[in-house]
Amino acid sequence: MRAKDGVGSYGERVAARLLVDSGMTLLDRNWRCSAGELDLVARDGDTLVVCEVKTRSSERFGSPLEAITRTKAARLRRLAVLWLAAHDVHPVEIRFDVVGVVRSARGAATVQHVRGVL
Repeated sequence: MRAKDGVGSYGERVAARLLVDSGMTLLDRNWRCSAGELDLVARDGDTLVVCEVKTRSSERFGSPLEAITRTKAARLRRLAVLWLAAHDVHPVEIRFDVVGVVRSARGAATVQHVRGVL
């Protein structure tokens, strides 16, 4: 496993725990299709939450949340439609969240959860 993959996997575990601890039900992790991958899919009451996780080892090159571009947002929307079709799910509402994780060399990671960003 490449170091980058290890950092990303760590961030996804932290983000999944955060979502579950906040009362959401995790429905899917790392769902893949030919168009790409969704990091986390959860349910928050009647709302389906598609969550992109961005993890960094430091903020030397900016916040993890700054990595969400218009192109990335459009791809996440397309992937959400594909996930819904593949699972025959018809939620009342869909929300796109981003969890930014900065891994600390020592101690706990810094985690920022932004709801409804896309």
